[in-house]
Amino acid sequence: MKKVLIGFVGVFITLEILDIIIHGWILMSTYESMQNVWRPDMMQKMWILHFVKLVTAFFFALIFSKGYENKGIMEGVRYGFYVGMIVASGFAFGSYASYPIRYQLALAWFFFSLVEYIIAGIVLAYAFKQKKQTAPQT
Repeated sequence: MKKVLIGFVGVFITLEILDIIIHGWILMSTYESMQNVWRPDMMQKMWILHFVKLVTAFFFALIFSKGYENKGIMEGVRYGFYVGMIVASGFAFGSYASYPIRYQLALAWFFFSLVEYIIAGIVLAYAFKQKKQTAPQT
């Protein structure tokens, strides 16, 4: 359980930092150009997104722990890709189908979310990495 908690914290911090970069810097001008789409009280509800991220990070780490095989960084990349495809496609293209947003924004959300989960998977691979056993010296 210790590695799950370490992985959970690492993933949560990683997702928070990446969201600041992606949504606070890279996509901010796009969001500002679409003021009519967003809730007028959206900023007051941002705590909900942080809570969702906490829950997501915990279960992302927990599920990883159940199938962990100690296969290195590529295990994290693969896991992040698989989960990212599920989450990113549903979020990005589900939003595109539901809200009046540009397809380019949905595509950016898909791409950036997929990258986020791949990076989060790498963080988990490092958090769960087992130290190599060395033979005792005689």
